[in-house]
Amino acid sequence: MGIDRYNDPFSKSPILGVACLFQSQQLTAKAMKTAKPSDLMQFLHSIQSRLVSLLMGFLFLCTAVLGALLMGTQRLLAWLDGQHPQLALPLQRATRWFKQHPKTISLSLASLLLAGGGGAFAIANLGPDITNEPVVTLTQPLQIAAIQEQVQSLDLIKMSLMRTDSTRSSDTPESLLRRLGLVDTDAAAFLRKNPLAKQALRYANRSVTAEADGQQRLLQLSVRWLNKETDTFFQRLVIKRSAQGLEASLETSPMTTGIRMTGGTVASSLYDAADEARLPDSVVTQLTQIFSNQIDFHRTLRKGASFSVVYEVLEADGEPLRTGRVLTAEFNNGNKTYEAVWYQEPGQKGNYYSMDGKSLSRAYLASPVAFSRKTSGFAMRLHPIFQTRRAHLGVDYAAPTGTPAQTVGDGVVEFAGVQGGFGNVVIVRHGNNHSTVYAHLSKIQVRRGQSVQKGQTIGAVGSTGWSTGPHLHFEFRVNGTHVDPQKIIQQAQSTPLSPVALNRFKTTAEQARYQLLAATQMREGAVQ
Repeated sequence: MGIDRYNDPFSKSPILGVACLFQSQQLTAKAMKTAKPSDLMQFLHSIQSRLVSLLMGFLFLCTAVLGALLMGTQRLLAWLDGQHPQLALPLQRATRWFKQHPKTISLSLASLLLAGGGGAFAIANLGPDITNEPVVTLTQPLQIAAIQEQVQSLDLIKMSLMRTDSTRSSDTPESLLRRLGLVDTDAAAFLRKNPLAKQALRYANRSVTAEADGQQRLLQLSVRWLNKETDTFFQRLVIKRSAQGLEASLETSPMTTGIRMTGGTVASSLYDAADEARLPDSVVTQLTQIFSNQIDFHRTLRKGASFSVVYEVLEADGEPLRTGRVLTAEFNNGNKTYEAVWYQEPGQKGNYYSMDGKSLSRAYLASPVAFSRKTSGFAMRLHPIFQTRRAHLGVDYAAPTGTPAQTVGDGVVEFAGVQGGFGNVVIVRHGNNHSTVYAHLSKIQVRRGQSVQKGQTIGAVGSTGWSTGPHLHFEFRVNGTHVDPQKIIQQAQSTPLSPVALNRFKTTAEQARYQLLAATQMREGAVQ
């Protein structure tokens, strides 16, 4: 039994609605005796809705009348005040009465509205509980066209899943396959028995890519690695599943060169900024070498310094195996900007230059240890062990044990071994009768007669021989005579570009500017 909102008498007049309500009750009083329970429920719902509508209409009418009364009172007071000044005194008395009893007036109006609202809420709750109403469930069958054909077509699709990971020193064939999402006992047994697979999976940090079918069985597995860090070709072990079972083969392929761009801002240290920018340690080392003659990274690197760098990445099957050379870089430190770009003439040795073609590299690095501090210079001093004053014929760099020690220039290893108070020592012979000494090493990584290049790691800082703590003792000799290393390094200059080469260099420098701009935008975007 519904109510049409357009024909509902309550919507037109609450009084008319009350009359209609009583008339409806009289008409239905006789029918209630013979009504069914469901008809009775409908009748109660109708009475409830009508009463709620009546009270809501009454509240609305009271609110409208109250508003009109207040507006009329305001206009009446304004008219009396303007047209009949003699009535000002009674009006002032009325005004004072309103001001003296604001709470009484407010409480009266609030009580009237609350009573009406409470009555409507109470009547609304007189109806039956909805949770007791019967629940009807409707079931509608659906017809899917050609469902069998769709299922059969899905069965014909062959799915393969790819996953990449790295080997670990604690790996077993089962643990490696499990990490790759494979459940294949035959593949685990093959990896355990095949000599090529056993050799390839012996070492950690080798890139592994696996392809599996829908049943998590191995279809193909590839392992990639370098025999030497300087190799331009990589080794690839490929294990494939064929009709005869699993088969393994070893391949050698050339690496491809990719380019990466990144940048960072120094908050505490350069290495922390590099880690945040995901910059490899080898690239950070190159950065310090490139700008070592312009920036003292030991003392003058300031908080807020920023850098942008573009470098090579050598990849195997799209996976990076090692980093290559820094192609161009920019360093902002203390309101000064330093730029560098790599340039190499055909058939000649390459070098780093500023954007205007001036060489940034010297024949020797400024320091054999990156990010260290000098603890003793080339001068007279009190020997820490013998407690006597004697000449210190080199420079000491304090650094933790294991810190890489680099040769400051190109040359050939003249000696690598133990030598008296030097402990583990390496001596490198350079051109022009120059030689350098690296003493107190914890580990030697070169051999006698080996050719080394500037910046190449020759050992690790230690405390062997006559030493009171981990540090690197560094000497520079000219014709066998000890000289101050800093004076020789500052005087050693690289060969400048020729006028013809300078014209070709400008094209390279222009390309480097665009690359640095892109790297800078990436750095600023990462900060935002």
